[in-house]
Amino acid sequence: MIKNIALIYMGGTFGCVGDPLAPMPADLFIPKLEEVLAEQHFVEYHQAPVIKDSSACTATDWLQLVQFIQQLQSRQIQHFVIIHGTDTLSYASAVLAHLIADSAHVVLTGSQYPLLTAQGDQQREFSDALDNLRFALDSVNTCSAGVYLAFHHRLLHAQTALKQHTTELNAFSGLDASIAIPTGQTCYQVRAEDIAKAAGFNCMSIMMQPIDLAQQLNNLNTLLARPPHFLFLQGFGTGNLAVNDALIALLDQLYDRGCISVLTTQVPFGATDQRYAIAEWVNHCKILLNESYGHADLYAKALKMYLQYDTVEQWHRHWYDQ
Repeated sequence: MIKNIALIYMGGTFGCVGDPLAPMPADLFIPKLEEVLAEQHFVEYHQAPVIKDSSACTATDWLQLVQFIQQLQSRQIQHFVIIHGTDTLSYASAVLAHLIADSAHVVLTGSQYPLLTAQGDQQREFSDALDNLRFALDSVNTCSAGVYLAFHHRLLHAQTALKQHTTELNAFSGLDASIAIPTGQTCYQVRAEDIAKAAGFNCMSIMMQPIDLAQQLNNLNTLLARPPHFLFLQGFGTGNLAVNDALIALLDQLYDRGCISVLTTQVPFGATDQRYAIAEWVNHCKILLNESYGHADLYAKALKMYLQYDTVEQWHRHWYDQ
């Protein structure tokens, strides 16, 4: 059975025109999109609350999108396809997965090339835009409730998605939707105060380098004056990181200043693992371990924790709850 679908346009390369490329205004682009799809699906077209280049998107933009989806849900719409830029598509996907969970059927997509020619008057001859969109529209009709990313004929669990190539059509990797994964997510109803609070959300990721521990300590010491809420330390391999007493003490100092550190890995695929002796120090330090599916998923989890709780002690206590 074909269902009514809310198609939400949020910008990105998909809707760009001109040379150099720039976004076509949504009120001009959406009618062009309607012409291309030509009633092949029962689609209701919408502009997202914020339309911008995805490299400029932040948590507030994605929270407004979630709130908009939840408003449409109150009208008994349960199937959504979102067109989003690819630069931060993995982040948008993970945030929606954490906040919407399985309360709706949501598929995000985008493209590496625009739908229209530079003049904006006809379809571009070489483009993955329409192909990706049609695949997303077909997928949202058949997928189980949850949030997914559709790209280059692959439907992925949204929170596992990772952009793996800057230009190729097969741009994203992740776990296929056909593979069952334990998400543990519950729907979070986004309020106006959440959007206001998210503007202050501050996280930082540091890819640790093979340098002397004294230099590692010097680099991290600069954070003490104005630490972020969440500090992601990307270690080596399965999350291995050489430390000494001074560095452990520094992480505890950051905790006392309202910053929780999370040990993760700079390796794109695979989980962290504490089986090596070099990782034993984590048992004696105010640091959390990353159990997420990737960096975007870690970002989304931290954001949800920030919205739900107000103190570093609460983040530490509830981190492994979800």
